[in-house]
Amino acid sequence: MEFYYRSSVLKTLHTYLMRCIIFLFFFNVSISASQNPTLTPIMNSLPATSSADRIALLSFRSLISDDPSGSLTSWNDSLHLCDWRGVTCGSNTRRVTALDLASLGLVGSLSPALANLTYLRRIHLPENKFHGDIPQELGCLPHLRYLNLSSNSLEGGIPASLSHCSHLQTISLDDNKLQGVIPGNLSQCSRLQTVGLSKNMLQGYIPMSFVNLSSLTYLQLSNNSLTGAIPYFIGSMSTLNYLDLSANNFIAGIPPPLGNLSTLAHLDLSQNNLEGGIPPSLGKLSSLTFLYLAFNSLSGVIPPALWNLSSLTLFGVGHNKLHGTLPSYVGDALPQLRLFYLYGNQFHGPIPMSFSNTSILERIDLSQNKFSGIIPPSLGRLQGLLTVVLAFNMLEAREATAWSFLDALANCSNLRGLQLDSNMLGGMLPKSVANLSTTLTWLSLGDNQIYGSIPSEIKNLGNLTLLDMGPNLLTGHIPATLGMLQNLHVLDLDGNNFFGKIPMNLGNLTQLNRLYLGFNKLNGNIPTNLGNCQNLEYLSLDYNNLTGSIPVEVLDISSLSILLGLSHNSLTGPLPSTVGSLENLNILDVSENKLSGEIPDRLGECQVMEYLNMRGNFFNGTIPLSLGNLKGLLLLDLSCNNLSGHIPEFLESLRLLQNLNLSFNNLEGEVPKGGVFGNISAISVQGNSKLCGGNSKMNLPPCPIEMPLRRHKSPRLKIVISIVVSAILCLILFFYLFAAHHWSRKSRRESSAMISIKDQHMKVSYADLLKATNGFSHSNLIGVGSFGSVYKGIMDHDDHKVVAVKVLNLQQHGASRSFFAECEALRNIRHRNLVKILTSCSSMDYRGNDFKALVFEFFSNGSLEKWLHPESSEQSNSRKLSLTERLNIAIDVASAVEYLHYHGPKPIVHCDLKPSNVLLSDDMTARVSDFGLARFLNRTISNSFLIPVSSMELKGSIGYVAPEYGLANKVSTNGDVYSFGILLLELFTGKRPTDDLFREGFSLHKLVQMAFPHEVLDIMDPCMVLQEEDGEASDHTQNWSDIRGKAEKCIASVLNVGLLCSKESPIERMQMMDVTGELHAIRDALRLDILG
Repeated sequence: MEFYYRSSVLKTLHTYLMRCIIFLFFFNVSISASQNPTLTPIMNSLPATSSADRIALLSFRSLISDDPSGSLTSWNDSLHLCDWRGVTCGSNTRRVTALDLASLGLVGSLSPALANLTYLRRIHLPENKFHGDIPQELGCLPHLRYLNLSSNSLEGGIPASLSHCSHLQTISLDDNKLQGVIPGNLSQCSRLQTVGLSKNMLQGYIPMSFVNLSSLTYLQLSNNSLTGAIPYFIGSMSTLNYLDLSANNFIAGIPPPLGNLSTLAHLDLSQNNLEGGIPPSLGKLSSLTFLYLAFNSLSGVIPPALWNLSSLTLFGVGHNKLHGTLPSYVGDALPQLRLFYLYGNQFHGPIPMSFSNTSILERIDLSQNKFSGIIPPSLGRLQGLLTVVLAFNMLEAREATAWSFLDALANCSNLRGLQLDSNMLGGMLPKSVANLSTTLTWLSLGDNQIYGSIPSEIKNLGNLTLLDMGPNLLTGHIPATLGMLQNLHVLDLDGNNFFGKIPMNLGNLTQLNRLYLGFNKLNGNIPTNLGNCQNLEYLSLDYNNLTGSIPVEVLDISSLSILLGLSHNSLTGPLPSTVGSLENLNILDVSENKLSGEIPDRLGECQVMEYLNMRGNFFNGTIPLSLGNLKGLLLLDLSCNNLSGHIPEFLESLRLLQNLNLSFNNLEGEVPKGGVFGNISAISVQGNSKLCGGNSKMNLPPCPIEMPLRRHKSPRLKIVISIVVSAILCLILFFYLFAAHHWSRKSRRESSAMISIKDQHMKVSYADLLKATNGFSHSNLIGVGSFGSVYKGIMDHDDHKVVAVKVLNLQQHGASRSFFAECEALRNIRHRNLVKILTSCSSMDYRGNDFKALVFEFFSNGSLEKWLHPESSEQSNSRKLSLTERLNIAIDVASAVEYLHYHGPKPIVHCDLKPSNVLLSDDMTARVSDFGLARFLNRTISNSFLIPVSSMELKGSIGYVAPEYGLANKVSTNGDVYSFGILLLELFTGKRPTDDLFREGFSLHKLVQMAFPHEVLDIMDPCMVLQEEDGEASDHTQNWSDIRGKAEKCIASVLNVGLLCSKESPIERMQMMDVTGELHAIRDALRLDILG
């Protein structure tokens, strides 16, 4: 396909070049006509040159569907085009030289007629809403120097025709929706200084030809899906000043040659998959001011040479695997430092005192490390300090002197954030905490061992949006002055020893989103004016000594969506019916109180609720039927109350319910058996003496059978009844014998298939699978096949916690046969390249319908189909298969098929080999799956085995099924060989046999045959990685031809095997034993070439 793609591109470029030539021809004719009267008729038949510009601009305007600010209203006949808004003309030629329409909200597509503005040097259209493709015709602009189309919604690829704009110096296409690869021929624009392609959906590699851009100073490729290793050749681009490759999928290490970029000032490689150490050579970048390597997997220590980068203003290596200590002189070495980020590593030791010498430091984040010792008071000398984040370390403060840093930080008048939670801070909370800057917006001291009380002067910090003091050992009353912090969004005093009443004026905090007061010793009533906090999403008052009733005002806070926690208090009275107003609430916990009355019907209006806990109260009456509306309920605990009546049937239909506790009430009657009741570990009904029936494992007494009242009947009536009953019994016996005869063979077949499964594996129930797959939810659905669906499940089964559950659609013709075929095929075969069955289920669902399912190992890497043909939404995150990986997969599949044909208890024909039936394990080992169409054969003296099948049966998938299956009613091992051959061709070309290209007799086999053997690289999968990323050859241009030569030799050999396997005549195809041997030989040869 690559061969045809290249041909298509050449034809397209040829077309645009011809357009440009024709246009320039007529343009020259028009000029000559003005000097030669004999050409006057021709000139008169063409528009004047300025008229051509006018027509081009009007064409541009015609494709703009919305001009919200009316910025193009001046584009009319009353003004010369050079006076139109955004249009600049040359002073001599009066021809359009620039088009500047930035940030005007223009909506529409870009007109190809812009190419007719032949004097155009500048196109500046950023921050609009242009969509569609970038016109290829822009490549016809010979004078174009500047192109900025950033911050639009442009799609498609980057036009390769731009390479003809030989004067182009700036190309900025950032923040669009561009796809495809970066055209390598952009390097023909030898004057390029600025290339901005960030925030798109570009894939592939950085073109090696970019090394020829000798004037490039700015390269911005961040926020794409570029892959591979960062090329070493970038270290040769000596003019680079700015390099941003962040937020891509680059792997391997940071190339040491980057240290040769002596003019580089900005280097951002964050948010990739980079590994290894930080190269010491980066310490040679004496002009570097910005170094950001965060969110990778870098390891080792920070090279000492990096502390020589005295011009650095930002140093960021957060979220890596770095370790070691910071040198004591770090502040002296980096005097220009403004931002210092080391969060999320494994650094240890003290925080250097010398940070105070970085006099312009604004932000320091050392969180999530292992720093110890005290917090240096010298930080208080940094007058420009904005944020200090030291959370999740082992910093200490036991004595008052160790808290002196807090007094010192009061000198930092611009301080906005101080985060010290999750350390080992202890001792008395200094009152000086209230003396911190009034600009402070967040203060976090939680999860320490601080005691004392919160000073009332905390009110001075009037700009606080977050105050986190929990958990600690703080005591005393909650200061009422907290109610004066009008900007608070989060107040966390959870897990302390506060006592007394909840201050009434906390209701003044109308911006509050989260209020944590749980796990204290608070008493008294819940203040009604908390109802003023109409932005609350989370309210936790659990584990206190609160009394009184639940205020209606609190239940009127409609914004409560995460949690309302009132558990483990001494609240009394009924649960107000206004609880139904909490329509968006996820968790309601009122357990372990003294609430009474009936459960309000309106509780059923909280339809998004997932957790409802009312345990340990005095609720009475029946369980309201309205709770059946809570379809998303995961937990329902009504235990330890005084509820009566029957267990409502709707509880069976709550498919997502995982935990149901109805114990210790006064419930009576029969316990249901469906839904959650089928899982004995998920329910509890003990302590209800009048319950009966249910699951036998509950050990409840059987329910009494209600007998009808006995009445006297006449002898004649008794005779009639006897005759009718006898006739009915005879009919029942007849139908029973008929059904038994009809199903006997099917039963024997089912038992023979299933008995082995039972013997080898612990069977699971329908309820087990329902729970494991979250009710067979759509979010767990992995795929849908011919005979059923496959779900991801979570269950403890031997060593497999995550499993794949294949549920048969028994309404589909042949599905039951598929189930038995798969059981029969898998029960006696074992091979490392065959999917392992874990267990099975053949029972009924809760509606009484037959239910059959198989449980397999789960493979997180999915199927080969998804690797070869990822969905558009997955392409940005997809890793590409290398040549070696594809060869290994081919050998794995061939080994599995060879085993099925020759080495199993009986020869088995798979009948449905295709990429979607090949799964990949964590180490990329291929496993063949889906034996729903498998057939058993008898061994004969021939090399292929035959078995007749019904002509009505499906014998494979279109594109992969052998051609002879459409002509005869016999399957054979040769059919599997054909399917394998097509799979092999697809694996190395990346083309499905069913692609639109293949029609009217043209097939994948013929495509490969045409290219074989000298043009195989033209049709190979363009996403194939030719060499493993840890090889050095991929980083050196002089070895590229050698790599291609080895790859071509290997690919040609593999495709030859695919061609031989997919021949139309069955007798001309290879046999699988020969296929496996040949592929092993090809791999050995490739390894020998690589190892030299």
